[in-house]
Amino acid sequence: MTSSTALNEARRAAELTALADGDTIDVVVIGGGITGVGIALDAVTRGLSVALVEKHDLAFGTSRWSSKLVHGGLRYLASGNVGIARRSAVERGILMTRNAPHLVSAMPQLVPLLPSMNAASRALVRFGFAAGDGLRKLAGTPSSTLPRSRRIDARRAVELAPTVRRDGLAGALLAYDGQLIDDARLVTAVARTAAQHGAVILTHVAASNATGTSVTLTDQRSGESFDVSARAVINATGVWAGEVDASVRLRPSRGTHLVFDAASFGNPVAALTIPIPGEINRFVFAMPEQLGRVYLGLTDEDAPGPIPDVPQPTPEETTFLLDTVNTALDVALQPDDVIGAYAGLRPLIDAGGGRTADVSREHRVDESPSGLISVIGGKLTEYRFMAEDVLDRAVALRGLSAAGCRTRNLPLVGAPSNSVATLRSPIELPSSLVSRYGAEAPNVIAAASCDRPTDQVADGIDVIRAEFEYAVTHEGALTVDDIVDRRTRIGLVSADRDRVVDVAKEFVV
Repeated sequence: MTSSTALNEARRAAELTALADGDTIDVVVIGGGITGVGIALDAVTRGLSVALVEKHDLAFGTSRWSSKLVHGGLRYLASGNVGIARRSAVERGILMTRNAPHLVSAMPQLVPLLPSMNAASRALVRFGFAAGDGLRKLAGTPSSTLPRSRRIDARRAVELAPTVRRDGLAGALLAYDGQLIDDARLVTAVARTAAQHGAVILTHVAASNATGTSVTLTDQRSGESFDVSARAVINATGVWAGEVDASVRLRPSRGTHLVFDAASFGNPVAALTIPIPGEINRFVFAMPEQLGRVYLGLTDEDAPGPIPDVPQPTPEETTFLLDTVNTALDVALQPDDVIGAYAGLRPLIDAGGGRTADVSREHRVDESPSGLISVIGGKLTEYRFMAEDVLDRAVALRGLSAAGCRTRNLPLVGAPSNSVATLRSPIELPSSLVSRYGAEAPNVIAAASCDRPTDQVADGIDVIRAEFEYAVTHEGALTVDDIVDRRTRIGLVSADRDRVVDVAKEFVV
């Protein structure tokens, strides 16, 4: 079944009414992060009827707080977890070459060879990068997509990362990994692709009283509630999974990033990759990002207690990140240079003691006594594999009549080979628009009905007014926050956010 990819208020209202009045459906997915939307896409393309419900907005939780990396699993290889390392490399290759080549590109990672880095550490990084090349080959990802690692001289290192410390710089080791233009954009693309195939995607709808075959849904906008019967109910709420199923035990870990103007790092081309002193396989990354920013991350701290809707970085984490990056810089970055910050909680499986940095990133599928199926743990790169695993389990447990998984070769909305008709643009498209929408970029302007669609929403911010409108007409944004904080990420810098809020208000009812 094929339907429009457009998620909007009208579609939501119609589908909410139909769901309230409808018969039993095959699968209800709770949670609109990357895991949930991945499950919805897998289910609908197997021929199952599926509805996904999300209490807030698409990518409201952990899925918008990542490093925006599609990891090749190198870190897991260093800790001896060959299985997850190989799987990560395979899934990275699938995203970069088939599912979302428009959203994932090769990011150069530069490890400067400074006097503070001893011979053993250098050898370890060299070995790790060589192993990463092996993983890439094993996964079948061509070097034209992800170039092989190499050593470069000091002059080239400074070209790629202009603020790197030059005193004693003996060149650098350079490797490549996958980088998302934005994690929340990936979530939106997966959700819209699921909708394209006939899935019901409902944001601002809360789920409660979930069992293996039923769930109560409450429209957060009208306050109305109704019950839905399903052949399988899947809990994909990430770090909040224990609130849906009390039998789930998680150990959240906080990962914090700082946001800088890219000029603070000399407008780098490569991600500066700095070993954390005293650690074997952990690094801090200063990564060039969209909107002229650099994200510096990331921490790995225990985060016990109630789960907040929006986690907050701590002063200690800010100090740690600044102190670590400054070991490799010619300029000393100060707290005043930080223009934004964000923190996300990893939904790690509780395996007892030890540091969260050492807890496995494997996922697990559990069935509660009521029959509710929960998926916990895992990481963004492996969302497609996790969804396949969950659906295989659900089909087996519930005896669902379903085809095999189709997502390995399925292009997302915006990928050049997706079947959505794309229009030729009579005007030159901004490169920033193409990097966010891929082959769909001409549609963003063609579908616009607003005044001055190609004007920037504010001086110096390369988001155009048509993107704000498209967020509402095609990407399911219902509020100003949805537009500013998740569809465009302008909101990561509060000063920028303040400049565009009034513009966003023009597009929401």
